[in-house]
Amino acid sequence: MMSHRERAAAAPVHLLAVSPEAAPTVAGLEHAAATEPWHEPPTSTAGWRGLLVMPGAFTLIAGGTDGPVGYAYARTAADEAELLAIGVVPSARRLGIGRALLAGVAAQVRRRGARALFLEVAAPNAAARRLYAAAGFVEVGRRPDYYRSDSGRVAALVMRLDLRPQDF
Repeated sequence: MMSHRERAAAAPVHLLAVSPEAAPTVAGLEHAAATEPWHEPPTSTAGWRGLLVMPGAFTLIAGGTDGPVGYAYARTAADEAELLAIGVVPSARRLGIGRALLAGVAAQVRRRGARALFLEVAAPNAAARRLYAAAGFVEVGRRPDYYRSDSGRVAALVMRLDLRPQDF
């Protein structure tokens, strides 16, 4: 019999763009995925309802065989986009969910006319930095003392993914 992790690894990842009615699901995913010490307190359901109706914003939820396992929240303005939040629940990490969410966000912002996708990541978050680098993001800036951590403040790295014009 296959374990939950083996079933999840073998199953395809399904991405779904969600409406404000999905705010409780997104809030629950954010709360479940927030394991890093520099993460701000998770956003409330009411807060997510407000975020999900912002102009240019969208949220993707990644679903596996056992329901939602990850989310990504991004916003497009003119020809630039920003990935503002992404998370995968601990039991579904290292299964390609984050990679699928990144690809889904990149595809969505390309369709919306973006030529670059930006994000910020805590400098000590090596796993996330590897994921972003593997997806083609490059460091373009640094914000010192940006995130709170258990040991004080840590820098945020600003990363950029150029979206090729032939992709439009």
